[in-house]
Amino acid sequence: MFLPHVTREYRLPKVDGFHNLTLKEAPVPKLKSNEVLVKVHAVSLQYRDLIVAKVPGSDLAGELIAVGEDVKGWKFGERICSNFATDHIYGDPTEEIEDTSLGGPIDGVLTEYKILPAHSLVRIPEHLTYEEGATLPAAALTAYNALMGAVPLKGGEIVLVQGTGGVSIFGLQLAVASGATVIATSSSNAKLEFAKKLGAAHLINYNETPDWDKEVLELTGGRGVDHVLEIGGPGTIVKSVNATRYGGQINVIGFVAGPSDLSQLPVLVLAKAIHLRGILIGSRTQFEDMNRLISAVKLKPVVDKVFDFEHLREAYEYLESQQHVGKVVVKVSKD
Repeated sequence: MFLPHVTREYRLPKVDGFHNLTLKEAPVPKLKSNEVLVKVHAVSLQYRDLIVAKVPGSDLAGELIAVGEDVKGWKFGERICSNFATDHIYGDPTEEIEDTSLGGPIDGVLTEYKILPAHSLVRIPEHLTYEEGATLPAAALTAYNALMGAVPLKGGEIVLVQGTGGVSIFGLQLAVASGATVIATSSSNAKLEFAKKLGAAHLINYNETPDWDKEVLELTGGRGVDHVLEIGGPGTIVKSVNATRYGGQINVIGFVAGPSDLSQLPVLVLAKAIHLRGILIGSRTQFEDMNRLISAVKLKPVVDKVFDFEHLREAYEYLESQQHVGKVVVKVSKD
């Protein structure tokens, strides 16, 4: 098979906004013995790409078109994703592992062809398209690690998800698939209705109900939830503590709600024996475990909108508008 020597890739010469995104040609590096060459079919987007990257993008789905001579267990034509941090195989992250994060310390995946270490690869579930598969490496795995990591979710437990972005929607879907009850919050009633269609049992519009933590306690008979996917950060975490049961789990994932006074947070956490855990995506082993669950229940990721590779700026504009539910995806290959 003909192997490409040149790829088109997006570069971000200045990390002060997606208006700087530039599509350029670059040479495809020579394949090492433990690497594979991937034809990238789709990439899902996240805000992080525009803050830390020279070549942005971390979440790809693609097809193997060449395999290094020492690579075992992989063959031409297989459909794959790469783990977010290519060296995070199992266990807790380390500084060295985080230095292998795509679209940050190393160049990202908004390119037509990408060379990756074979040990980073995970097979895409057979029932998913490339566009759906591209949503898994960051958003889905973050939600899975939060719910199934240190203290695994049990059927019958209650999960609170904040908003309807990629991680929250996957958290909702994975929790429902595992037999949990989900409470979803959003500022949009239309987005809450979409969450209801995905299985959310209780819906709270936090603009209409500013004291949503009290509403959560009422819905749970005063007990509180077992797990929180904490997306808001400083602006919501105190209410999340209020809404969580004694000994419950708050998984800290984002900080989109802005600043707030957190001087009382240590006392509140201590008083309820809350477990606070920061989530840095997850390992390849967790990715494989998650894909078994996704395959077993035939879970379909929520792809809000797909953009062509040449219209990446428009894709980021749409992402920035926060109109989406689930994930925004870029289709890289047209065949």
